[in-house]
Amino acid sequence: MPPAPPPPQGDPDAQVFVISVAAQLAGMHAQTLRTYDRLGLVTPHRTTGGGRRYSPRDVALLREVQRLSQDEGVNLAGIKRIIELSNQVEALQARVGELAQELANVHASYRRDLVPVQRSALVVWKPRNQR
Repeated sequence: MPPAPPPPQGDPDAQVFVISVAAQLAGMHAQTLRTYDRLGLVTPHRTTGGGRRYSPRDVALLREVQRLSQDEGVNLAGIKRIIELSNQVEALQARVGELAQELANVHASYRRDLVPVQRSALVVWKPRNQR
């Protein structure tokens, strides 16, 4: 099979490719895409009629599955776990970004006359009861 052309630029999540085109872009047979879908490795969007529609992100993932399988010798169960962990890392990184933004917003709302101080020992003094 000749080398596949890269997917078009634009929205990486736009479901634009039918299975035959996605297979050609990924450099594999359409039946392999069906198998990967059945195994949950790459899950394309479905049309109302049940047809598969692949996005440029899906095609990139298909290429990565092929690379891991052929070049690295990872079995399909291992590839599925790698994909799951990669998705989890992406979600956690996005959450860290959200929390960092929230923290920046909180710091921006501090009064300007307040300044941070270094931690030091605190001594509490109470006067003796006077009788």
